[in-house]
Amino acid sequence: MILHFLGTCGGIRARSPRHRLNSCLRVSAGRTTVVFDRGEDWLGRRSRFEPAAVFLSHAHPDHAGGLKDGGPWRCPVYASADTWNILKRYHIRDRRTIGPNEPVRVGPLRVEAFSLVHSPRAPAVGYRISAGKTAFFYAPDLVKIVHRSAALRGVLLYVGDGASFKRSIIRVLAGRPAGHISIAVQIIWCAEEGVPRAIFTHCGSQIVAGDEKKVVSLVRNLGAVRGVDASLAFDGLRLSLRPRLA
Repeated sequence: MILHFLGTCGGIRARSPRHRLNSCLRVSAGRTTVVFDRGEDWLGRRSRFEPAAVFLSHAHPDHAGGLKDGGPWRCPVYASADTWNILKRYHIRDRRTIGPNEPVRVGPLRVEAFSLVHSPRAPAVGYRISAGKTAFFYAPDLVKIVHRSAALRGVLLYVGDGASFKRSIIRVLAGRPAGHISIAVQIIWCAEEGVPRAIFTHCGSQIVAGDEKKVVSLVRNLGAVRGVDASLAFDGLRLSLRPRLA
């Protein structure tokens, strides 16, 4: 699989040369391409490619707002029932619902949704994406993965929430936690579940408006202590994900 991070900026005002656009991840396997999220910075932008499908993690504008006008593609768009309930007024032609334990196959790719704790107002899912024996997990906005061990079992890469490095941003809404768990905690999750590599997108102000070089070094060092190859994504980053040799 080839991962191409088209946009890596969270729902903040700050922008930088490395983080100019909201979340959007392109994944290719063979001749099949799918897209995960399309934040509002993408609204009205044309595309030079046609994916086979789009998957939305949740209804917040920095992840779904780029499809408010339907977007540039005619392919099916997958989201949870909760997300579709919020996006009723979006002009999306081909709406399809994906739920836990209901994997979707798109060409050689298998996409499975896992419930996340993120916001009671915009319930989120993470996606386990696999092609053959190669798998990664995408969870750009979260406080918790509900079934973490099942979600991360055997994955080679965790793509997580880069809103904050050391301090989690969590508040209580409607009696439930909401917000963003820190990069530091997510690295611990990866170490506990045997995930060898982590990369963080949906970057927050600490990264975008701060000293990114310093945070990059801190993330790398914290990962090294835990035995995890940890880094930050940036707009335009491409990486190849291949199965580990036995």
